[in-house]
Amino acid sequence: MNGANTPQTGLNKNLIILHFTVFIWGFTGILGALISISAVSLVWYRVLIASSSLFLYFKFNKTAIKVNRNTFLKLVFTGALVGGHWILFFASIKLSTVAVTLVCLSSITLFTALFEPLINKKRISKLEILAGSLIITGIVLIFKFETQYTKGIIAGLTSALFASLFAIINSRQVKKYEAPVIAFYELAGAFAWISIYLLITHGFNRSMLLKNADIGYLLILGTICTSLAYVAGVSVMRELSAFRVALITNLEPVYGILMAFLFFGDMNKMTIGFWVGALIILSTIFLFPVAQKQIIRRKIRQ
Repeated sequence: MNGANTPQTGLNKNLIILHFTVFIWGFTGILGALISISAVSLVWYRVLIASSSLFLYFKFNKTAIKVNRNTFLKLVFTGALVGGHWILFFASIKLSTVAVTLVCLSSITLFTALFEPLINKKRISKLEILAGSLIITGIVLIFKFETQYTKGIIAGLTSALFASLFAIINSRQVKKYEAPVIAFYELAGAFAWISIYLLITHGFNRSMLLKNADIGYLLILGTICTSLAYVAGVSVMRELSAFRVALITNLEPVYGILMAFLFFGDMNKMTIGFWVGALIILSTIFLFPVAQKQIIRRKIRQ
């Protein structure tokens, strides 16, 4: 029998896509540190470029993107969470370091373990809570030893909370609509909400002017790291749970920290406490699938 179209093949394909997507997301922290403008202005440009590139893609391929009013409102309001997540993410980088911010994002796992069962009305997994608790232990260690970055850590944790919520919402929406359509309306929604904020706060001023280097970095960030990666990240949710996606997303610190070292030498700034905390977090990520398989095997034997 040809196994090319088996469910396991589809699962493996989506896992590969997700790992590649997470690698790209790991690079966003580097770009955020390199771009000179504020976090809010940076995300405004990011979602403008991303939503525009998706719109051009739809026009070129003559793709129908119409959704009903209820779905339109849901996706646009979810865009507020997306925009808030990215603003806090880049604010955290500017308040701390790329490495600290990326490790804080690992708390997505705990937030998802808590909120996914509540939103989807299913039983809370003890294993998921245990994994999330271990990750929080790692974050507490980082808090304890990296007190000079308290504001950056708080921003990073809040960013993770927002990311968890919109990931859970998307895991439901992707069952009904194509990933590029979901991504377009959420990114356009994020652009609209941030534009309203900038209008109210008189943020459209000279501080948004870009340097030549910023333009190139923003184009990479908006197209490859946002529109392409965001669509890929949503599409895999047809096969993978929001928690599984959140767990693998925690590999972002591995990729991001290594790249931060190559670009900025961030590793030299970190204490032993940071690395102990990071080791607990990353060990949990790698061991969780092993423990999950063992539990499933025991249930089958029973």
